[in-house]
Amino acid sequence: MTRLQRLFRIAWVFCRYRLDTFLPLAELPVALKVLFLLAPWHLFPQPKLSRGDRLRLAMEELGPVFVKFGQILSTRRDLLPDDMAESLKHLQDRVPPFPSESAREIIERSLGAPVSELFAEFSADPMASASVAQVHAATLPNGQSVVVKVLRPGIERVIKQDLSLMYLMAGLLEKYWAEGKRLHPLEVVEDYDATIHDELDLQREAANASQLRRNFDNSSLIYIPFIDWDYTRKTVLVMERIHGIPIADVPALQAAGVDMKVLAEKGVEIFFTQVFRDSFFHADMHPGNIFVDVSNPADPKYIAIDFGIVGTLAPDDQSYLARNLLAFFRRDYRQVAQLHIQSGWVPPDTRVNEFEAAIRTVCEPIFEKPLKDISFGHFLLRLFQTARRFNMEVQPQLVLLQKTLLNVEGLGRQLYPDLDLWSTAQPFLEAWMRKRIGPAGLIKSLQTHLPAWLEQSPEMPQLVHDTLVQLRSAGPTEAQNRATLALLRENQKRAEKRWRRTLIALLLVSGAWASAHYELPAVAQSMPPLGWAMLAVAAGLVARGSR
Repeated sequence: MTRLQRLFRIAWVFCRYRLDTFLPLAELPVALKVLFLLAPWHLFPQPKLSRGDRLRLAMEELGPVFVKFGQILSTRRDLLPDDMAESLKHLQDRVPPFPSESAREIIERSLGAPVSELFAEFSADPMASASVAQVHAATLPNGQSVVVKVLRPGIERVIKQDLSLMYLMAGLLEKYWAEGKRLHPLEVVEDYDATIHDELDLQREAANASQLRRNFDNSSLIYIPFIDWDYTRKTVLVMERIHGIPIADVPALQAAGVDMKVLAEKGVEIFFTQVFRDSFFHADMHPGNIFVDVSNPADPKYIAIDFGIVGTLAPDDQSYLARNLLAFFRRDYRQVAQLHIQSGWVPPDTRVNEFEAAIRTVCEPIFEKPLKDISFGHFLLRLFQTARRFNMEVQPQLVLLQKTLLNVEGLGRQLYPDLDLWSTAQPFLEAWMRKRIGPAGLIKSLQTHLPAWLEQSPEMPQLVHDTLVQLRSAGPTEAQNRATLALLRENQKRAEKRWRRTLIALLLVSGAWASAHYELPAVAQSMPPLGWAMLAVAAGLVARGSR
């Protein structure tokens, strides 16, 4: 299908479901208003369906690229009204399988050998078929049971066409819609672009799986299948075949005697461990990608598959989220408002008192309910909607985190309706914050910066000498020489100061360690005031030295 044909197909679906009613016509320029009033969709009767169902059906008819985009949009209640987001939650990625002959051709072209030589057994019928790939069962020559994931043929061309049209529509929204700049539709499409292209590289997915496997090596929480790198390429991935009960099959889990409370709480712990300990999290944790190992029903273990989408957070985002969540737990609404302003999420001229009052209005009615009756994900979404009044900008780096959090909470409540996500999360976050800002965190910060100083500072005299030689050979003017020499002398003075700070910081850290181990050897969770003071001064020296 050519790009023009695809455009006509999209226009037909757009007209059929009367998606024009979603557009902010009142805010468009006069020329565009006239064009829209004369557009052909007025010839179509408006379906007797809700606007959310119309959008969902349109995306299903447009195919897998739009279906996946709709699935991502369903988590963006800061962009969509609740009724539309709720309808998009029901999008199903049911894609007909492509012929097994095509799968064989892709495998043989990628791995350079016939399928009969590569595998002792290969199932022609796919186990599953999704938007970008399908999976076949197989057995390696050594007897190992594996699954073979094969990229859907021609999918890159379809995605390229659809993305170009999405960029066009996002650009029009950002240009002509008053809310467009705040909601960053182009950035949303760019985020989806990166996500979908990551899924098209199965080697990247394999690398994600290997990283998660290392992070949870010998863990009682979750098991990650191993990747067979000898059989993995960009269009083919071979992975250990796992066996477990799908997490959505609650009756089967209950019949196996699984402790559902333990299972639900483990899901929460896995999420927060990935986000705050590792800053590397599985961002596609819908029920189809999660299984349960029930070999020990009293201590069940999660099994994850499909690692095409993972998320990471910068240290600043981690710290902001943890502090913000803890402030919510403690009902410190002023700190929540100040954190939003400090992080740049809302304009710096926002009045703290007004923002604090708006947040309190949203939070207090929720806190009056028992914690088990509070939807954590819905609470965050309500907060985002309130912040919209204060021109809070969309944060693209947190899109995957929000999506994953909603999936985790939904799974947890399905498994164990009395799941208390807040009380499960709070101790983890408090422990993480203590570790981050306590003695261990300060020492880790020193360990991070000191090696760079120690490597760079001894080179400064040689760098000064080399620069002087270059100046002499280049023959610049006397005024330029004087200015350059002055700059070099200043840099040398800074290097000497950095050396002194480094030595003093090392001595202070040593003193803090000694005070903790010799003054109060029986106390493991605290440090004498002198030790704290030493660490604080050392941290200050590190901060000054890094500037």
